[in-house]
Amino acid sequence: MSKKSNLKPIVALGAIFVVSLGGYMIVAGHSGALFPHLRKHERNAETYIKQGRAKFNEGDYHGTIADYDLAMELEPNRADVYYDRGRTKHRLNDYYGAIADFGKAMELEPNRADVYYDRGRTKHRLNDYYGAIADFGKAIELDPNYAEAYGNRGVVKFALGDYEGAITDGDRAIEIKPEDAKAYFLRGGVKSILSDHEGAIADFDRAIELNSDDADAYYYYRGSAKSNLGDYEGAIVDFDRAIELKPDLADAYNKRGFAKVKLEDDHGAIADYDRAIDLNPEHTEAYTNRGDARLFLGDHRGAIADHDRAIELNPDYANASYRRGFAKFIQGDYYGAIADYSRAIELNPEFVAAYYYRGSAKSDLGDHDGAIVDYDRAIDLNPEHAEAYTNRGDAKSELGDYYGAIADFDKAIELNPEQANAYTFRGGAKSKLGNHDGAIVDHDLAIEFKPDYALAYNLRGLAKSELGDYYGAIADYSRAIELNPDNALSYLSRGVAKSKLGDYRGTIADFDRVIELNPDDVEAYYNRGRTKSKLGDQDGAEADRRRAIELDPTLKDR
Repeated sequence: MSKKSNLKPIVALGAIFVVSLGGYMIVAGHSGALFPHLRKHERNAETYIKQGRAKFNEGDYHGTIADYDLAMELEPNRADVYYDRGRTKHRLNDYYGAIADFGKAMELEPNRADVYYDRGRTKHRLNDYYGAIADFGKAIELDPNYAEAYGNRGVVKFALGDYEGAITDGDRAIEIKPEDAKAYFLRGGVKSILSDHEGAIADFDRAIELNSDDADAYYYYRGSAKSNLGDYEGAIVDFDRAIELKPDLADAYNKRGFAKVKLEDDHGAIADYDRAIDLNPEHTEAYTNRGDARLFLGDHRGAIADHDRAIELNPDYANASYRRGFAKFIQGDYYGAIADYSRAIELNPEFVAAYYYRGSAKSDLGDHDGAIVDYDRAIDLNPEHAEAYTNRGDAKSELGDYYGAIADFDKAIELNPEQANAYTFRGGAKSKLGNHDGAIVDHDLAIEFKPDYALAYNLRGLAKSELGDYYGAIADYSRAIELNPDNALSYLSRGVAKSKLGDYRGTIADFDRVIELNPDDVEAYYNRGRTKSKLGDQDGAEADRRRAIELDPTLKDR
């Protein structure tokens, strides 16, 4: 006997049919007039229904529907059968058919909360969010303690961006059914969106406690919340567990890779991104993240190739264009970077970081006016973007607007009192205005917050030189060189200070180093020539002078 059906038609002639049911023969006419004593309608309909439900539990949904269809031929006004057939159609992704059956069940029994609930779930599948909310609301009206209806309505509100409403529904679902892991999971997800990551973790903890054996998603999202809080070690532990429970969870590998990057394990991160891409070759975020990791390892070509692939997969993925722009920026391809940042902005006109870095690229190309326009926009979008104020101030300094620059540095420091470069740049602007004492105070603060900040030592040295403190200046230049041995400007400045103290051989040694680092440094040749002249090396002085004029013909008249 077939496992799928115990009910087999054998003969069908006119108004009479013969069936075999569990080894018994039953003969009946459509009207039942031939054998009224068999009560065919009641008994056979129930049999079909029972068979259908058994098949549903076994996952034989097509067989289930066939049995329900036969039951409805016999008893066409059974609300429970329409409801069960609707649920079965939902399992088969026949959502419109399911909604039709739920609607028929409602006509027959208007006050069944479960029918509204399941129709709401089906409408959600069809992205009819407002229709789903209406049905869940009706289910709750009919049964105010319907925890699942609150939970699912919360899910739909979440999809619509009504996060507060989603949390309210999640709270109510938990109040009614405190052991419902899914309700905690829903509420935790909403809290994550609202940046309440600690509250989210507490909810995910409870969800895992209630359902630890089937909780790959719970671990995954808890790991994401921990990552957002900077607890990358804890995040990795959760992603490990999510992967253990579901080894093909590509997103978990991707997120774990991101956490490893934050812990400076770039090679381990790349291995995770590789696995995410193996599992999902169209995982655009994994390509983008792998590109970043490759960039950190100095693999610029590989980084750009990954960003290219992400953009190929999703040309409208603004973050991929932005990240490729950053890779080009690091390589010094400022024009290419600007093109990518512009594309990111075209796709997302409120992309603050794209404006900020496009401004930086423009500044590096000498387009300080264009840079200021981009920093203005970044600040409009995020008035608390301290770095944007700092960079805008630097661009204003380059244009000679030192007062405007200082105002921007003041604002940056107000927003972030420990931003070392804001103090240093402000010090530089003060020096330009002749306030060298004020400049030194700012450089002192920069060094206090960032003791290995070579630029701060160099600029403080310049301020000290302007005040005639050449020994103090030399000490600062030497510290700057110790921190950055390849900074030609520090050697040049120290050489000038040594010259002021009459240490001409020390001066020449510093200018030699400048020329070694930058063979076309005009100032180094010119000043070395003058120093050689003081030491009586006129031939050497003339050779340096000729080289300086060769590099800059305007020096002929000096």
